[in-house]
Amino acid sequence: MIGLCMGLAGVVWAQVPTAEFTLAWQHTIEKIRWEEDYRVGAEGLLLGEARVKGSGAGMEIPADAELRGGSWHYQRQLPPLQPLRLGRTPEAGDYQLCFNQRCHSMSDWLGPPQASQPAVELWSCELDSPASLVDEGRGG
Repeated sequence: MIGLCMGLAGVVWAQVPTAEFTLAWQHTIEKIRWEEDYRVGAEGLLLGEARVKGSGAGMEIPADAELRGGSWHYQRQLPPLQPLRLGRTPEAGDYQLCFNQRCHSMSDWLGPPQASQPAVELWSCELDSPASLVDEGRGG
């Protein structure tokens, strides 16, 4: 079964048994929520729709974005990401992973962001046995 792995340089820190998820975070300066929907496949993480509540410093809304329900919705054409590298520091706050209709801080799996480990990578991977998987966003 393919799922989502979190870690760095190919070292798995946590596994999440999901075929799709939303990555969400708050812009550090503008305090505006961003969301990106991903599908997990053998070739990597495929970005679907993205949403942002507004624009600001370094947050230009794409020209083809549509305003719906208070958020700008748009799609970017990117090849599958394998891995997706994220900066993760105490000053920036934490990311959320949303799947199965619930959102969880990455801290649930990885502990709080630390200056000594300022990055994390997400990639699609073959999951270990069901007994060793992270269930519903809590460390296992």
